[in-house]
Amino acid sequence: MKIRPLADKVLVERLEAETKTAGGIVLPDTAKEKPQRGKVISVGEGKTLDDGTVRKLEVKKGDMVLFTSYAGSEIKVDGKEYLIMSESDIMAVIEK
Repeated sequence: MKIRPLADKVLVERLEAETKTAGGIVLPDTAKEKPQRGKVISVGEGKTLDDGTVRKLEVKKGDMVLFTSYAGSEIKVDGKEYLIMSESDIMAVIEK
């Protein structure tokens, strides 16, 4: 199944949570926080402005992003979990 977000929405696949702390302690599943990093899978056409023009999104497919803790809505497609969020929930693009 293929999902195409509408308007200024972005489909993000959350990255896996860290299994160890910086000091090397292995974390059990109950202690892991949901990561706030993910990969952009698909983006909408853009945000419609008051004058009727469409502003393209700043993120694109394949970007690695940081987003707010409670960003978006979780969905499950073909056994994989994704988030659909507004572009405004994305705080930064991770560049290498």
